[in-house]
Amino acid sequence: MGFRAVIFDLGGVVLDSPLHAIAAYERELGIPAGFVNRLVVDTGPAGAWSRLERGEVSRSGFETDFEAECRAAGHALSASTMMERIARCGPRPAMLAAIRALREARYSVAALTNNWAHEGAASLETDALRGLFDVFVESSKLGLRKPDPRIYRHTCEALGVTPRDAIFLDDIGRNLKAARELGMTTIKVDQPEPALAELARHLELVLP
Repeated sequence: MGFRAVIFDLGGVVLDSPLHAIAAYERELGIPAGFVNRLVVDTGPAGAWSRLERGEVSRSGFETDFEAECRAAGHALSASTMMERIARCGPRPAMLAAIRALREARYSVAALTNNWAHEGAASLETDALRGLFDVFVESSKLGLRKPDPRIYRHTCEALGVTPRDAIFLDDIGRNLKAARELGMTTIKVDQPEPALAELARHLELVLP
């Protein structure tokens, strides 16, 4: 296929995985593995996490609401501590090098992230990484979050491509499924190296 664009999730793809940070916090507290992720899915679009990522609630409001949801589901945690752990997820050098190589090879490159507004502090995502991408799509600014099909269409339109022209990398299965249903080629990311090898095969391109 004649791909024209590559779309990257940030946390868990370009950055270290927030899922790993959450899992470590669950272990510390003795909370069952996957509790937070299941809660986010179970509470759906009306849940605190989804509302945070659509920019509908402040960080402090999220923390209050999310902690209440956790207690109602049977386990207590500090949402503030959890978010601090997530904020420590740093960039993956292999991914940064690959993004630069793609742009040098004349591919259009976008970030598509479910994120939240950062109150009173610079955001690693929106400041340090923004310049790497041709297009930078943030759920908290757009008011849409993955896996809503509209956010994928918006990203493709901003890049000037169709979904079939694009490869999408994410670490969450439901986000990838929605992209595939629109016609994108998808790559599930855990560690950078296998994902980048798969990307290189699709593009028939040597990546660093």
